[in-house]
Amino acid sequence: MKTILITGFDPFGGEPINPAWEAVKTMDGYTDGDYKVVTQMVPTVRYTSVDTVKAAAEECQPDFILCVGQAGGRPDITVERVAINCDDFRIPDNGGNQPEDEPVVADGPSAYFATLPIKNIVNALHQNGIPAKVSNTAGTFVCNHLMYGVCHYAAQKGNIKAGFMHIPYLPSQVVDKPNQPSMAVQTVRATLETIVHVLAHGESYKAQDINYTTPHE
Repeated sequence: MKTILITGFDPFGGEPINPAWEAVKTMDGYTDGDYKVVTQMVPTVRYTSVDTVKAAAEECQPDFILCVGQAGGRPDITVERVAINCDDFRIPDNGGNQPEDEPVVADGPSAYFATLPIKNIVNALHQNGIPAKVSNTAGTFVCNHLMYGVCHYAAQKGNIKAGFMHIPYLPSQVVDKPNQPSMAVQTVRATLETIVHVLAHGESYKAQDINYTTPHE
């Protein structure tokens, strides 16, 4: 059995929940073809976030790593293209860190591009009726920090493909945020299933029916 490691952040910025982990945790043990999903909650803390994912990867030896984070205000699934070597936090993380214009990895490359098939993923999500697009900025907060750090780790390992995607708020989070977009956890779960399908089957997903008919918990 091959492995796909999917991670989601814990709550941050005063929010009681993080939609990333709420959706990701439902995928633990999910299988598609020869692939099994392992999940990991990640603290929204500068260096600890990367260390947590690296430790999980060392344990499960994944073929793919997909990290998921919340991007409140974005209306759709955004699959990130690139992470930059810059920590410039607009708010403190959960550990109280608020670096300004500091590198994620000293002497690391300026950026890492996702090695997941990001456009295939977006196309598959569209086929499955889920709004999605490629994003060219993962920001400069812990999401970008994690994507850069995990891509750096994957590049060093040489046999892991890695990437990151942002998801909107959950509906419960926008009750007191007028005019903010949201997405149901069931839709994010369907997003994750679709991505796993793309990763597990490669190009062959295009010839398959990826519309899921089973109810999502």
